[in-house]
Amino acid sequence: MVYDVIVLGSGPGGYPAAIRASQLGFKVAIVEKESLGGVCLNWGCIPTKALLKSAQVYEYMKHSADYGIQSTGVQHDFGAVIKRSRGVADKMSKGVQFLLKKNKIDVIMGYGKIASKGKLEVTAADGKTSIVEAKYIIIATGARSRQLPAMPVDGKKIIGYREAMVLPQQPTSMIIVGSGAIGVEFADFYNTMGTKVTVVEFMPRIVPVEDEDISKELEKQLKKKGINIMTSSEVIKTDTTGAGVKATVKTATGEQILEADILLSAVGIQSNIENIGLEANNIKTEKGRIIVDKNGQTSVPGIFAIGDCSPGQALAHVAGKEGINAAEQIAYLEKKSTHQPEAMDYNNIPGCTYCSPEVASVGFTEKAAKEAGYTLKVGKFPFMASGKASASGNTDGFVKVIFDAKYGEFLGAHMIGAGVTELIAEVVAVRKLETTYHEILNSVHPHPTMSEALKEATAAAYGEAIDI
Repeated sequence: MVYDVIVLGSGPGGYPAAIRASQLGFKVAIVEKESLGGVCLNWGCIPTKALLKSAQVYEYMKHSADYGIQSTGVQHDFGAVIKRSRGVADKMSKGVQFLLKKNKIDVIMGYGKIASKGKLEVTAADGKTSIVEAKYIIIATGARSRQLPAMPVDGKKIIGYREAMVLPQQPTSMIIVGSGAIGVEFADFYNTMGTKVTVVEFMPRIVPVEDEDISKELEKQLKKKGINIMTSSEVIKTDTTGAGVKATVKTATGEQILEADILLSAVGIQSNIENIGLEANNIKTEKGRIIVDKNGQTSVPGIFAIGDCSPGQALAHVAGKEGINAAEQIAYLEKKSTHQPEAMDYNNIPGCTYCSPEVASVGFTEKAAKEAGYTLKVGKFPFMASGKASASGNTDGFVKVIFDAKYGEFLGAHMIGAGVTELIAEVVAVRKLETTYHEILNSVHPHPTMSEALKEATAAAYGEAIDI
């Protein structure tokens, strides 16, 4: 089996890379050891959003009287919620299968390992091995849950995100360690469904990569929902010998023991770079990631790496664009294209967290902008002052914008509220176009919409706010 391009992994980076390579005229194969679509589609981004949607519907129904709608005896079927989530993931996986077939991409099921430059050894489920050849290989092996010695995952009482999506029954109590996107999304889901949730975060604030104002607001909102949050805290020991799990937590004031049915470890991810032939082929790594140049090429010419196994942000949309860029760089090298792909701007990557209220951000935080030496114009607009937010009953949160006072450059935006993960794309686009505050203020935003908050926050930064 000889191809032009082989992609190792079919996740949100791998399958776009394969499709783009096929579009550019290459003969392409994709190697996948488990399910088409990878972790994001099958065990991450997509099924978690399905769970959160069910939780949102349940929450709306419980509070339907606030909208003048009477409903009684509202209950949820936890098993049916899980089943719907898996159905959504399965449908999307079949969609990827269709796309690969449509683009004439061969799918080879098995565990792939680089045998040598241009050769990939694939071990099928039955143990049989075969060699697949290609001039170019794109590594898109993704990542998995990171495990800490104090919390050894057993899949029953101490679990990772995969188990959290398919629990056979709803736990009455849960400890979630880690308050990044995965941690707070599961905290919100299980709390809404009725589980008593405690979040333990090592850093001084939750969602620590976000702007400090966002962290404070989200903590306030989650606590208001009944979620217990412990920051500057570390789980140093766990005990699963009893009916549930006991976690010894070290805090600023001493040690505390928490008890729950289940502990969910959400302490980040670890790249899947072991046992795929990197060392034997002198493919260089650093800090658990594969080193690449601006075009995604590794230290070995002809071998590329994209997504969570490479140094960029571990986000599905980053992997997708890196995959497309890798395919286009190969086309440039093979003279199928006269243009190299534009290098990724990793400071203009949106980050989204889908708890309720949602969180979305891009660019500099206020602290990072100050540390970079900028003089700032900062504006905020609370959704409490938004007509659309009031009409929809979603007035929690705000939009915060950060501009360079000297030139008006749009340095960053940070949002928390209903639907803000849809609003952030406007900021990504206008920052890409090097837009200043002037263009934002002179772009008429439709009324009434949540999107007006961006314009109003910008106006506030320059002392021109109308509605606050």
